[in-house]
Amino acid sequence: MAPFVRFAPMVFVMLWSTGFIVARYGTADSGPLTFLSIRVAIAASILWVLSRIAKEATLTRREKVVQMISGLGIHGLYLGGVFVAIDLGLPSGVSALIAALHPVVTTVFGRVLLREVMNRRRVLGVVLGCIGVVVVVVERGGATDSVSTGALSAMGVAVLGMSAGTVLPRQFAVSTPLLGGTAWQYLSSAVLFSMGAMFFEDWEFSVTPQSLGALAWSVGILSLGAILIMLWLLKRQAASQVSSLFFLTPALSTIQGALLFGESLGILSLIGLVVALLGVWLATSMSHSATT
Repeated sequence: MAPFVRFAPMVFVMLWSTGFIVARYGTADSGPLTFLSIRVAIAASILWVLSRIAKEATLTRREKVVQMISGLGIHGLYLGGVFVAIDLGLPSGVSALIAALHPVVTTVFGRVLLREVMNRRRVLGVVLGCIGVVVVVVERGGATDSVSTGALSAMGVAVLGMSAGTVLPRQFAVSTPLLGGTAWQYLSSAVLFSMGAMFFEDWEFSVTPQSLGALAWSVGILSLGAILIMLWLLKRQAASQVSSLFFLTPALSTIQGALLFGESLGILSLIGLVVALLGVWLATSMSHSATT
């Protein structure tokens, strides 16, 4: 268990960074909400079966409600916002950078709702991470037409949804069984995505090797692997510390986007990326400096 505890954050970041690439592949042959409705419905079914096999305790009514609301934030609003933004043409690397802003919001929620104490080092890290992300977004928005208002609005919804969904379980449901709780999160998201797919996309899903491959990766690696690691970390670390790991995903997503789709960043954006990486190092590294 000790080695897993040490490497779990890095494994999570590596897996999570691929989500922005998968979103690009998944929305090529399918509507974003249709793709997501299928993805989370499958994940919910698998997790429910696994929870029964593991003989987890049955969730109380209160725990089910908390998990469903949390799921609407972590999966419904966050995934929905990211997929819609990428479907509207936002580059995967830029999407990852904007999504990395959510630790700032989570930090505020954590201090207000959870009364988490943050030392000055971590506060500085969050601020630097935010500045680095903003620099990249500003440059891309001014240099190209790839950052549309609709895409930015969708990413704004994603950031707020992930922040709220990250804080809620730690506030109200720390002891909730992991598999069963996540299954209920996906169930509420499946309902939300299905309604959107029905009314806005008419269940647009083309069965191709690319769409099936993206779906398989999304379910197995992201919805099961990465999410379970993240929720496991949330049970053991402060919400602000776990969310700060997201500052690392832009670097990996940017490299993946460059290799697979020819996406690139300018000099100013690269500087912003370095600043963001410095921020996550400060925000997640252990420090015993004075608290604010």
